[in-house]
Amino acid sequence: MKDCYESPARRGERTEGSQKGFTLIELLIVMIILGLLAALVAPKMFQKVGKSKQQATKAQIAMFGTALDAFRLDVGTYPAAEQGLEALRKNPGRDTWDGPYLPKDIPLDPWGKPYVYRFPGEHGDYDLYSLGADGQDGGEGENADVVSWD
Repeated sequence: MKDCYESPARRGERTEGSQKGFTLIELLIVMIILGLLAALVAPKMFQKVGKSKQQATKAQIAMFGTALDAFRLDVGTYPAAEQGLEALRKNPGRDTWDGPYLPKDIPLDPWGKPYVYRFPGEHGDYDLYSLGADGQDGGEGENADVVSWD
């Protein structure tokens, strides 16, 4: 005859000294899996941040270009290099100025540096660009310059 005795732990009942929960090994395995996922996903996410900053810079440069063109239509020329982009917000002493040509103050680029404006430009009527994340001429990836003439 078979023994029909089933232990309380096997029936799902608590016995003295038994506790439900995770073992140390289970917790370590979960932590290792989370660490591996973070190591795989984090670099991809940081690449997206760099690309989004470059795209935002291109959009801001395009907006400045539109404002500069409106300034030129009213005044007859682009702002002088000494006046810079501030001439889009404050009248530089021109009678035909009909600004402000931008609704808000001139922002810094997404890396917290001012845009570079030159008139006359070397690549067109004017040059307007950001030096990228490194703040240096040239560079690749997020460090690449974002320019108005491309």
